Amino acid sequence: MYLFLVHLSLSDVFLTINIGPKMLHVILANGSLISYSSCISQLYFFGVPTIFECFFLSSMSYDRYLAVCKPLHYQSVMDIRLQTYLILWPWFLGFSIPLMTVISVNSLEFCRQNVIDHFFCDLAPLLKLSCSDTSVVELEMLVVSMPILPVPCVLILITYSYIAVTVLKISSATGRRKAFSTCSSHLIVVCTYYGTLLALYLVPSGKHLSNINKTLSLLYTVITPMCNPIIYTLRNQEIMISLAKLFSKFRSTKVV
Repeated sequence: MYLFLVHLSLSDVFLTINIGPKMLHVILANGSLISYSSCISQLYFFGVPTIFECFFLSSMSYDRYLAVCKPLHYQSVMDIRLQTYLILWPWFLGFSIPLMTVISVNSLEFCRQNVIDHFFCDLAPLLKLSCSDTSVVELEMLVVSMPILPVPCVLILITYSYIAVTVLKISSATGRRKAFSTCSSHLIVVCTYYGTLLALYLVPSGKHLSNINKTLSLLYTVITPMCNPIIYTLRNQEIMISLAKLFSKFRSTKVV
């Protein structure tokens, strides 16, 4: 679990570093300039952690499935080979899929206004600035992105269906509470992350929905990465015990 949390944290840091500094500059200066190459780079490095986390949350759900449904076989099944597979594949998909998006966008011509109505270079605002026919690019992006949300969502639903059945079979209330607490942190992150993504990319966009889209984008680019460490820390007993010991050391330190 801690190994998975390390890579989830790396993904959140990656996303925040890519979006956060420029976003703050846009807010403080009431607008900012960005070169075309920097905009395309930001689009790519925004897609990497976003797609990685979509697939990686399904990897983490499988880890929780093994921990709850097959606890006696967990150590033998979740060996170093399977861990490597569950971590490297989401990173590979995260770095490769946005590359197709960047290549398609780079083939377009931009000759209209150069003002992006967003706080970062997202795909939809960029396509609005193009004077080329973007229908082919939009169709390509739709085909490429189809498995990104549905496939991980289906895998997570399947694993949590098995987890729910297993938890309900536990006779003691303490056992059910302990089993549920094992998955609650991951479930909260999944609902927050996929909820905002589905609301943003499946709801039809329009001019009157621009501010809503910006707010939803802010949720999963800034708020969700900020909340992930808090969610996992508050729901993890070992981390809470370590923090309590750390604070007790500070309180017991006496300056003479």
